[in-house]
Amino acid sequence: MTRIVAICGSRREGSYTRKSLEIVLDAARDAGAETTMLDLGDVDLPLFHPDKDEQGESERLTRLVRKADGVIIGSPVYHGSYSSTFRNFHDYCSKDEYEETAVGLVATAGGGSYGGALEHMRSTIRGVHGHVVPEQVGVRGAYNVYEDDELTDEDVRRRLVSLAESVVAEARRLHPETAQTARADD
Repeated sequence: MTRIVAICGSRREGSYTRKSLEIVLDAARDAGAETTMLDLGDVDLPLFHPDKDEQGESERLTRLVRKADGVIIGSPVYHGSYSSTFRNFHDYCSKDEYEETAVGLVATAGGGSYGGALEHMRSTIRGVHGHVVPEQVGVRGAYNVYEDDELTDEDVRRRLVSLAESVVAEARRLHPETAQTARADD
């Protein structure tokens, strides 16, 4: 079965990034994928140190990404880029984690600008050989499109679902052996 992992780069309680990624994972499950949420706010991951091999849960977390056929990365926008929480985890990763992996991107902004964050995520993922799908989702004024835990903007929902479908399709293209298993299980 096609395995999709979402990486939430927010540490905030009630994170709009996490809520958006949950919608993406629901759509990926609907498309027949096995899904996992990796919430970086809930793990033991010290600041990356290049002279130390394993730190905190780094081995378990990178193994989870390495075994995924597709990854959806979500980050809040901080100072025109992605969060330090995601950056710290990303420093633990290499092409071993992302080679031949379909990757989708989600950036949630309190204001209106998310382009820089998406561009920075895209370029750093390409730097570790990830296959970033053309679709990406930026959410402007995230506090305006969510009421409590409910997304109220149907255009944003449509784009999140489309992103999930694109990542699952690309993951199956890159890993036909897992796509075959999914069809055999249906």
